[in-house]
Amino acid sequence: MGKQRSSQRKNAAMLDSDDTDSVSSSSTIRSDYVMASAMEDLQLDKESVLDQSLDALYEKRGSTREKALAEIIEVFSSSLPHEFVEKKFATLLHQCLNSIKKGSAKEIALASHAIGLLALTAGMGEKSQEILEESVSPFSEALRSRSEASKIASLLEGLAVIAFVGGNEPEETEKCMHIMWQVVHPKLGPNVVATKPSPGIITSVVSAWSFLLTTMDGWTLDPNSWQESVSYFSTLLEKDDRSVRIAAGEALALIYEMGSLEKFCGSSKVISDSSVNGDISSRDVNYIHGMRAKVLNQVRDLSAEAGGKGSAKKDLNNQRNTFRDILEFLEDGYAPETSVKIGGESLTTTTWAQLIQLNFIKKFLSGGFVKHMQENGFLHEVFNFTPKKKLLSSTDRVSGTDKRMYKSPNSILNKARTQFLNKQRMMSQDRNAGHYASGFGED
Repeated sequence: MGKQRSSQRKNAAMLDSDDTDSVSSSSTIRSDYVMASAMEDLQLDKESVLDQSLDALYEKRGSTREKALAEIIEVFSSSLPHEFVEKKFATLLHQCLNSIKKGSAKEIALASHAIGLLALTAGMGEKSQEILEESVSPFSEALRSRSEASKIASLLEGLAVIAFVGGNEPEETEKCMHIMWQVVHPKLGPNVVATKPSPGIITSVVSAWSFLLTTMDGWTLDPNSWQESVSYFSTLLEKDDRSVRIAAGEALALIYEMGSLEKFCGSSKVISDSSVNGDISSRDVNYIHGMRAKVLNQVRDLSAEAGGKGSAKKDLNNQRNTFRDILEFLEDGYAPETSVKIGGESLTTTTWAQLIQLNFIKKFLSGGFVKHMQENGFLHEVFNFTPKKKLLSSTDRVSGTDKRMYKSPNSILNKARTQFLNKQRMMSQDRNAGHYASGFGED
């Protein structure tokens, strides 16, 4: 009898265990289904948001267009809406360009960022070339207006990304670099007083210019351009603003990494007395070597600068570390090696060009950087990066941005989702009201 009770207890425990496993398994399947359903809904929501936002760009009220552009930026940052780009990229491009031509400073900043994201999502090809061709003139005009620093910075970043993706010919990229250069070195007509650019604008110009320089073959730029840029960046190393100094230091490291000045000095283009037809004279060679020695001393001083009164320790350490890396490179030829973890894989840079590209793209994409590095084929090519293959299972997770967009009751995504589901529900009821009702009741 005791054995029988014991056996019954054991069988009951096994049943309880099996039931628990069954519930757990059922729960996991349901969880996977809910997650997959949520992801599908989210994708539909995003397409709906883009359609609604694109329509809103035709509205007369500036604040409505600004909100629409912000929503477009959020969707393009957190996903790669290729189908939308395939169908409506030209419409979105031209509406954004209209915002750049006629909008407020805020609208211009948002529109230029949106066009940059559009180019990154489109990748290399006819679309990105068209984006560049259509954008150069409006961006150039907007940069000449010289208003708010935030607007100028966004225009410079947007133009840099557009040229980086769509610039097939060196002349196209060099034209954009020249437009950027004009922001800090404007050609002035008679009776025009030059306005002094702020440190923020100078930093933005140098960063965007350097980013595009990473794509250029040094031989395509004439020696005078190189000398002008090195001389200007050397003067920036003397400025009070640390961001300006760091941007200038990295630009100089890139120029010396490309070795263009040294190539010119050692080439058959060197002639005896003065520069003719873009060739380089022996006087120029002496100037270039003298400038390198000056830059080396400046970099050495900045790598060991003591903190002054009110100096932010983090900024100071950042400057010291950057200039120690530049000093080591100029003296020994070693560029800093950096590594960033993206979804379990490491993205490594071993040159100044790669580091400048990575930092620029990371800043431009901000919260969308990881998403794009995992799924953007153009960026995989740029950084020679292969992400881990994602399995379509419960290991997939909705990103933090997507969760916010999906859950926030006030978000345009949630409103679009509600509208979409209501429409689907009404269509379903119209098709088969009786069957729908009985099915719902059986659950």
